[in-house]
Amino acid sequence: MNKRWILALTAAVGLGLLAVPLFVHSTPPEATTASDAAEPPAIDSAEGPKCETSKADIFTQTLKDANGATLRLADYKGKVVLLNFWATWCGPCKVEIPEFVDLYAQYKDRGFVILGVLSQDTPTADQLQTFLRENKMQYPVTYPNEKVEAAFGELLALPTSFLISRDGSVCAKQLGPVSKEGAERSIKALL
Repeated sequence: MNKRWILALTAAVGLGLLAVPLFVHSTPPEATTASDAAEPPAIDSAEGPKCETSKADIFTQTLKDANGATLRLADYKGKVVLLNFWATWCGPCKVEIPEFVDLYAQYKDRGFVILGVLSQDTPTADQLQTFLRENKMQYPVTYPNEKVEAAFGELLALPTSFLISRDGSVCAKQLGPVSKEGAERSIKALL
């Protein structure tokens, strides 16, 4: 066999072996959660939100806000919540922030809140305040919290957002940036 063919075959097999973990779900069956059973639609999906009663009560969680104060998720029970896991270094997160600012301003008086939860990012208080001010972020922003992240399962990408109904049901999930038009359609369906 020609050396070039052997080299090409070896490279193809090696590349295939590297790709296998990307296609194999490594969570053992007994470790799956209720959120794994039925994946909600994307927030900006044309089909709209589909609420599934959550087994985990997300409203029992507490976080630290950008000012260091304790923020209780229970304070948001009865509101439609867009829970957004993001980071200050994340390019796609920065793309969706202006749209979130607009959505929050437009719907906050109707029982809607955006809650930005930092993930994989721990800026100093001054750095975070500067970022919030420069991006005109008036909605609540919190520091990372492992318990809150665990309640929503593994975050495979940033940003990742969840649309939560007034009763705490997860109705939609979006990996990657959310479009304003699609989010608005889903928000209106839950208000």
